[in-house]
Amino acid sequence: MKLSRRRFVASTALAVAGATALPAGRGAERAPRTKAGERPLIVSTWDFGRAANDAALQVLLAGGTILDAVEQGIWVTESAGNPSVGLSGGPNAAGVVQLDACIMSGPGHRAGSVAALEGIRHPISAARRVMEKTPHVMLVGEGARMFALEEGLESVDPHSEERYEAWRQKRAATKRPAPLPAANRKNHDTIALLVLAADGNLAGGCSTSGLSGKLPGRVGDSPIIGSGLYVDNDVGAAGATGLGENIMRYCGSFLVVEFMRRGLPPDEACRETIRRIARQDPKGFDLSINFVALDKHGRSGAAGTGAGFPFAVTTRTRSLVLPSLAVGPRTPAAGGAKRQ
Repeated sequence: MKLSRRRFVASTALAVAGATALPAGRGAERAPRTKAGERPLIVSTWDFGRAANDAALQVLLAGGTILDAVEQGIWVTESAGNPSVGLSGGPNAAGVVQLDACIMSGPGHRAGSVAALEGIRHPISAARRVMEKTPHVMLVGEGARMFALEEGLESVDPHSEERYEAWRQKRAATKRPAPLPAANRKNHDTIALLVLAADGNLAGGCSTSGLSGKLPGRVGDSPIIGSGLYVDNDVGAAGATGLGENIMRYCGSFLVVEFMRRGLPPDEACRETIRRIARQDPKGFDLSINFVALDKHGRSGAAGTGAGFPFAVTTRTRSLVLPSLAVGPRTPAAGGAKRQ
């Protein structure tokens, strides 16, 4: 079943009303795992991911493909006025919004990605077309924009040349450029959405406008296969959100999937990935990184540094926002001491 983007986004608004979230103040509790075998299962980052999950579920229930579900679920977040996803996201240091996105299909191990893309309303759709209509995996910058326009995707004029010149003049007049802003919830979120279909196949997608105030051309982890997103149809899928530089240097989402391959459930795989990165990184646990994951058994989980972060889990019978597992220097390794 194929819906127009406008009709689809409008039709999913009512689905959110029936969703259930955990009461406030329970972030310190352990997030309950999804029962093994629940299919379809959809997991995404942050509380705003619930609306995307609900939309993706409706696509599947209406007979759409798993890639339709990923793409059209992420459409919702890209269209919602989110401050760090889609054209409503924060601009870079030159005043231009540059978007990153990727999509990955478990069957065939295919992937598509776009980065530093300007003026395209739905970068997730551009990423899917890269995967399905080109021999490439990734297109960037003006080349990605030209491709998206040739594919007829919705666009706006980014006025990049004028804004770049204004930024260049301002930078030239500044003796010491201001430092880039630190990553936090206010200036950098990502929608990473993972789907386990009823037939057991997996897919995922990721979309963001990146770090607000970033240098022009900066690309984070979100469009990088293995960093911001990774799908292995034999094992599971993982997605990331947070400070991209701290994720992409360790191929974070790939590590989560590899820990699941070794037998860890998704929540423990996310946690062990963070602990492994923290052991190597000079910052320790001061990383601002978070992961969500699901596996072929229909289990899901998430973990994040600091106080953790909320993530959304949706099945046929429930749609929840849950607290992720917080990871820090005092949390025991998987298989170690009993968890509190």
